[in-house]
This record gives sequence, structure tokens and C-alpha cells, in this order.
Amino acid sequence: MFGPKERGFWTQFGGRDCRKDYKHLVVGSSYRVAKSFKDFDGDSITAGDTWVYLGVSFFPYEAGISLFVSFDNEQEWVIRLQDYPESQGEIVDYLSDYFCEF
Repeated sequence: MFGPKERGFWTQFGGRDCRKDYKHLVVGSSYRVAKSFKDFDGDSITAGDTWVYLGVSFFPYEAGISLFVSFDNEQEWVIRLQDYPESQGEIVDYLSDYFCEF
């Protein structure tokens, strides 16, 4: 997970294209991490953490998915995932098991 950066740091580059719903995640809604896991960068995402979902970006090369979130409604972070079975594929496939609406 990278951040914090000022609000819009990552989402501004994707414009409206990245500020969209993804699976059950709805832009502007709050979520709680239901299961701890490690993201693509090896950082721990801890069960119980809460954040607001800001958007998503896809990188087809290497099956990359970036989720943009805010813990404080002022700054943003990016959670990077890789949709391969040996990486975070299970998390991507079962996203609603990992992030629950709060």
C-alpha cells in the first residue's frame, strides 16, 4: 500500500475512468477489511481497518489492479493487487469476503 498522498494524487491521473465502482465496491462508500492479507507490495492490510473507496485502475499487463482508498477523507492510498493465483488472485476473485460495507 502506498500513501498517504493528497486527495487526488492517484485518482486525478485516471480522471473519471478510475472513479468507478468495482465489483461490490461503490465509490464514496465505506468498507471494513474483513480478512487480513498482504498486497502486491508485501504490505499487510489488517482486518478491522476501515476506509472509503475512491476508485480502481487496471493494468492488463501483469494483471494489475489498483484500489484507491481514503482512511481520513483528506488523503488517499493505493492498494495494489495482482490477479494471479500465486499472488492476490483469491482476493480479487472473492473481494466481498475481504472488504465488507461499513
